[in-house]
Amino acid sequence: MPRLLLIKTSSLGDVIHNLPILADIRVHHPDMRFDWVVEESFADIPALHPAVDHVFPVAIRRWRRSLFSAATWREIAAVRQRLRACRYDLVLDSQGLLKSALIALQARGERHGYDRRSIREPLAALFYPHRHTVSRALHAVTRNRLLAAAALGYPPPQTAPDYGIRPPRQPLPLELPPCYAVALHASSRDSKLWPQTHWVELGRTLAAAGVPLVLPWGNERERERAQAIAAQVPHALVLPRLRLAQLATLLAGAWAVVGVDTGLVHLAAALDVPTVALYTDTDPQRTGVFPGRAQSAINLGGVGQVPAPAAVLEALERLDRPPAMSRHSG
Repeated sequence: MPRLLLIKTSSLGDVIHNLPILADIRVHHPDMRFDWVVEESFADIPALHPAVDHVFPVAIRRWRRSLFSAATWREIAAVRQRLRACRYDLVLDSQGLLKSALIALQARGERHGYDRRSIREPLAALFYPHRHTVSRALHAVTRNRLLAAAALGYPPPQTAPDYGIRPPRQPLPLELPPCYAVALHASSRDSKLWPQTHWVELGRTLAAAGVPLVLPWGNERERERAQAIAAQVPHALVLPRLRLAQLATLLAGAWAVVGVDTGLVHLAAALDVPTVALYTDTDPQRTGVFPGRAQSAINLGGVGQVPAPAAVLEALERLDRPPAMSRHSG
């Protein structure tokens, strides 16, 4: 059975953007099986795809902080041993960074990647015997799909992407309402945040339509922000801290997801949950949510553009949400 090693380590959104190439490849190579090298914090995502047999977690971010530790080098040696235990028909590095190229070098198989004009770190291209040109102006999902097509020699795909992941069944540490909207309000960059007053206005409108807002968080600052929003929105629920697999379960069961530019909003779109992504400081043309076959995601905003709550409500209606919401949108 043919086997391909994928190297896409981070970030969360980038890992999700890589998922559609698995379905593309299997259209032309139905028996292809996959292994995937990914940062340990994102290992839950490739594991959701039924065509992925083995996920090889790496800890490059953690290793950099303890590069002179014997334990670090033991972990690195263990990863290298696992990679070399299998002979791959093809090794595909769609990350395009020096760190990922060095990982690809450890595996046994024909190495493919972007050429120096198509890559963020041109030095990485020197490690690929097989290099492919793909425009950097394209969306990340399209770039990944074109790279895979070039590497395996099939025509560029023309269909909507098929992310192929199955919603996990992770137990959640609380009981959720039967119908809820997830507010992905947090970002590591303040410039990406949506105003708190907008979240409150949106939450109140949804609550009046019988759709309470639930707010996840990942650190103390985000928890405080969630609590500040929930304090002003009827029936809003601040969640306990959840693991990534639990967050995937939460998103998969949502009536809709509204979120700022973060990896979780891409995960919601990949799960075909009705999703509205909010952009205030980044360009959605290149890294925005890319809807799958269900066409269930919409991008709003852009660099220097802050979507209004009314625009979000209109987008939710365009995603075939129940019409009851429109009666409360004035």
